[in-house]
Amino acid sequence: QVQLVESGGGLVQGGESLRLSCEASARTFSHFAVGWFRQAPGKNREFVATIKWSGGNTDYADSVKGRFTISRHNAKNTVYLQMNALKPDDTAVYYCAADAMDYYSDLRDPGMYGYWGQGTQVTVSS
Repeated sequence: QVQLVESGGGLVQGGESLRLSCEASARTFSHFAVGWFRQAPGKNREFVATIKWSGGNTDYADSVKGRFTISRHNAKNTVYLQMNALKPDDTAVYYCAADAMDYYSDLRDPGMYGYWGQGTQVTVSS
């Protein structure tokens, strides 16, 4: 069983930055792909970014490309989401998710992930 704990959310003004962390309880986390998703009130959960277990392959939603960076430190069982140039549209609860994936897995699909954190609120004021 893998437990994920997100942290780093908060209230910021537009244009500012935040760094979210997702810490896992299990050493096997280093072999998992990890995704960040977000859900705004009244909207579906949407893909934000993902990183494979090796850290060499990343993918981003078009809405955050160039502003957000996902990275991982496997020795610390932690994945980060650096968010720069935040916009009010980025306001949402942010979730990290993890699971073992094969080469053909669609890492943008939240249904592919079996382990989820409790979420951390990010609020961006205009």
